[in-house]
Amino acid sequence: MHRILLVVLTLSLLLTPFLLSPVAPAASEDSELASLVDRAKTTLDNFAADANMTWFRDHIKDAKGVFIVPRMWKGAFFFGGEGGTGVFLAKDEATGEWSDPAFYTMGTASIGFQFGVQASEIVLLAMTRRGVESMLTNTFKLGADVSVAAGPVGAGVEGATAVLSADMVTFSRAKGLFGGISLEGAVIAVRDESNRRYYGKEVRPTEILMMRTVSNPQSANLRATLARLAGSKPPSSDDSSSKGPDTPTE
Repeated sequence: MHRILLVVLTLSLLLTPFLLSPVAPAASEDSELASLVDRAKTTLDNFAADANMTWFRDHIKDAKGVFIVPRMWKGAFFFGGEGGTGVFLAKDEATGEWSDPAFYTMGTASIGFQFGVQASEIVLLAMTRRGVESMLTNTFKLGADVSVAAGPVGAGVEGATAVLSADMVTFSRAKGLFGGISLEGAVIAVRDESNRRYYGKEVRPTEILMMRTVSNPQSANLRATLARLAGSKPPSSDDSSSKGPDTPTE
């Protein structure tokens, strides 16, 4: 039964963007991916400016990777649950430079009908190598394949030491009527088609995040913002040149 639910959830993750918006031509789909990257930058700025995110600001420099979901929808599936599309960037441990983004969908399942759609911003900090390596797989489950903990918010830092031992540390900022979610049991799945469209060729997360054989200068602002917040190396000048999708890095 658990395996069936996992399969259904994964399929729902891949279909969610189409359920939430009308069918769009290819050019519009490409524009939506660029918009998602821009909104991911805005989400990082929102978290950095939030007075309750002191621990986030202090420890993003320790993260080996960052997963950003600008809109996590509640009630996005016919059978309930939450879902959203986001981007993951990995930090080169040798140089401190951040990769271009890889695209994923994240969702949780619940049985029963959900009414209305509310959204929140989500950021996951991958604090361990295992956390980063999980993002190189096709699909994985938080709390099962990797350990996950809710990040400390507010003025207090109680339990912060224990949080540092988790593979993934999660943070959320609610919008509208939605007051927060639990990411225990959430499934994260690669969006191969989104990665293909954004980089102009078939590409796997390992090639984007580790080997870095592709790049897209449209992500330069997101990478620069992440580098600033993490106190790490900013994108190289080559990334802001005329190099476009499907252009391998040397």
